[in-house]
Amino acid sequence: MHRLVALGLGPGFLLCSAVFPAGAQDARAELVKRGEYLVTAGDCVACHTAPGGKPFAGNYVLDTPIGKIRTPNLTPDKETGLGAWSADEFYRAFHDGITKDGSYLYPAFPFAWYTKVTREDSDAIFAYLQSLEAVREVRKPSEIPFPFNIRTALVTWRTAFFTAGEFKPDPEASAEVNRGGYLVEGLGHCGMCHNANKIVGNSALAGKLGGGVIDGWYAPNITPDDHTGIGAWTDEQVVTYLKTGTAPGDRPGVAAGPMRQTIQESLSKLTDADLKAMVAYLRTQKAKESYKTKDLQAFNTAGAPGAGTYLSYCSSCHKPDGKGVEGAIPALAGNTSVQAQGPETVIRVILGGLSAQNGYAPMPAIGVGMTDAEVADVTDYIRNAWGNSAPVITERGVVATAREKTKTMLAGSAPCAEIAQPEIAKALDDAGAAEALKGLTPADFIPRLDALLPRIKAAAPGAKDDDIVNGVTTAFCTAGRDDPAYGQIGWHAVIGSFSSIAYSQIKNPEKQASSPGTLPGGTIKPN
Repeated sequence: MHRLVALGLGPGFLLCSAVFPAGAQDARAELVKRGEYLVTAGDCVACHTAPGGKPFAGNYVLDTPIGKIRTPNLTPDKETGLGAWSADEFYRAFHDGITKDGSYLYPAFPFAWYTKVTREDSDAIFAYLQSLEAVREVRKPSEIPFPFNIRTALVTWRTAFFTAGEFKPDPEASAEVNRGGYLVEGLGHCGMCHNANKIVGNSALAGKLGGGVIDGWYAPNITPDDHTGIGAWTDEQVVTYLKTGTAPGDRPGVAAGPMRQTIQESLSKLTDADLKAMVAYLRTQKAKESYKTKDLQAFNTAGAPGAGTYLSYCSSCHKPDGKGVEGAIPALAGNTSVQAQGPETVIRVILGGLSAQNGYAPMPAIGVGMTDAEVADVTDYIRNAWGNSAPVITERGVVATAREKTKTMLAGSAPCAEIAQPEIAKALDDAGAAEALKGLTPADFIPRLDALLPRIKAAAPGAKDDDIVNGVTTAFCTAGRDDPAYGQIGWHAVIGSFSSIAYSQIKNPEKQASSPGTLPGGTIKPN
């Protein structure tokens, strides 16, 4: 459920507690609290927070088919944000896609979905945004070429695709299904990623929720189709996936890319009742088959060039039979995400790696050391081996395109991340991690982590192992990324090895203390 959000602005003025009686203050506080939940459901922070910027202050770049659009400041700063807006003006932007000065908003702001949100909920969102700290952040110019930079031309798009109107409950459906429909079709704007055929901002195209490409990732089919959708998943599995990014039982795989961010920032913070309602609504949708197994190109896994690449780079973790390690390494065999119609997500994970998540180990960015042909071959292999079946890659340029777009810390193509949990950042500082992680050789990783990790865990006793692993990996990135000593091995292999050892050490400290370990791809670490 993607978040190409907000080219609209919002709110107006703060209410002064000296003017309003206690009852009004309590009502206002309750409205703000409800607005915070609704803003979380819409994941507004994702598109209104620039890398390294303050939350909701805007200037995040949306790379859309019509150009690069920078999002506005949603904090209540009167000059650069929302401070001069009224609730009516905010609702018009939210419901009609018309900004304060009367001009049309670009549909990268999903008002085609947000139009379904009630006025009451719009006012609550408005109240919450007004309660934020005002941040002065001038919006930088967007990069939209002619003729798309002419806003009046948007009338054509609006005439063809946009109809304003709040969500209308189905009188034949249950209250739970209607609640789910309100979230999926409104604030969740799930179709913005998961519709099969998309024109930016159009919420009513054919292929609804049948899966599609967005920002170079593949958003899978979420209709009740048994083969390519969620039809074979239990309600519990879908709810758990939406909440954690993984599913229990026989549904291997972890969320990646925009979906992972959406889960972390939005879906994981929704109530179980709302997640169950969303699943109940999805069950009512028409099942759409992304592709028919009988129409797939014949694929000989035994002689496939990707088989050798898989054995060299992947089998040490995911095992030769693709079954992975339960609770630590997700299985590829039977993984419905791996078998989605589009290969984009698999390719992006190979190229960019994954940080630790929900008990699963981090995945090194092994694709950095592969050629484009090797990435394409191993992608086809894992999507068609061990009983899997999926379309093979016909346009090999998809790998080069994905490589250009993939910017991650583990791949060495993005800046070191920020540690999101203050308690872990403090624990790392108290443990002297910044100095302790400088100038290490791979042979130093285990003893140094053996000394650091217990102190970090003791200083942050409530922290998840995943967050500690990701935090210490970020600290290592900051300490060692520019160390020329790592040049021969390759930074992606160094940080991938460090992250993997940190995970193993925190899960099995006694075993790791005497184990030499390996670098990604099976290379023995030097002693």
